[in-house]
Amino acid sequence: MGKLLKPAIAAVEHEFNYARPDFEAVRALLYKLTGIRLADSKDSMVYSRLVRRIRALKLTSFADYLLYLQQHAKEKEQFINALTTNLTSFFREPHHFEMLARYLQAHPECRRIWCAASSTGEEPYSIAMVVVETFGRFDVPIEIIATDIDSQVLQKAQAGVYSEERIQSLDERRCKQFFFRGTGTKSGLVKVVPELRKMVSFHQLNLLDPKWFIQDTVDIIFCRNVMIYFDKPTQLKILARMVSLLPPEGLYIAGHSENFSHATSLVKSIGQTVYLPTVTRGKHG
Repeated sequence: MGKLLKPAIAAVEHEFNYARPDFEAVRALLYKLTGIRLADSKDSMVYSRLVRRIRALKLTSFADYLLYLQQHAKEKEQFINALTTNLTSFFREPHHFEMLARYLQAHPECRRIWCAASSTGEEPYSIAMVVVETFGRFDVPIEIIATDIDSQVLQKAQAGVYSEERIQSLDERRCKQFFFRGTGTKSGLVKVVPELRKMVSFHQLNLLDPKWFIQDTVDIIFCRNVMIYFDKPTQLKILARMVSLLPPEGLYIAGHSENFSHATSLVKSIGQTVYLPTVTRGKHG
């Protein structure tokens, strides 16, 4: 007897009507707005993330919400915020930060670092900590630009307030130097010290935007676990624009699940998902 195929959207009891055409419409709109292509397996995630907006807006169905999106341009930001994933931690994939320290030691002239998916701020603050540790001071003339498509996570990043559990993996020296521990009503929270927060500027940016505010040379680009959400043509388009900002010895740092063996005309691997540009600045973008 053959196996029964599992339907794309399971027949479960939902608070709001949710059918395959709803999922397809959401998926098509997200791709149009951000270039992110949702897998078939993300149907349950879409429901759980968007149902909050449907309740908040006092709508009665997904069809109503999709119509609301067409009529209210400002809601698109909430739509994107709800469906983009923000998984991060301090010094995630630590070998990249070891590579960053070595690069800064060898290139003291480094002036700009771009973190292209800053999420709630752990990654750009980790970059800033390495800069401080490398040069032994906070007032280093290196601009750290942190961008994300999600406006809500950027607000959290700018505040620099986290639960104490978020820094448990850090050694005590870093905890003491870079964080204040909350007391009283703030007990269980930590806050990034102002000297470190001043080193990072946070900006909203959609990588599909036809024009980026970042146009000058960037020495290092952290773009980790972002490209996996794009199809190959979109990956190549964004990668080409990013690489065009790098100097010949600049670094492009990708995520652990990303591989650019199909893009040797743009980048060449130097190991552990770290790449050098194979094109010179100005040929793309």
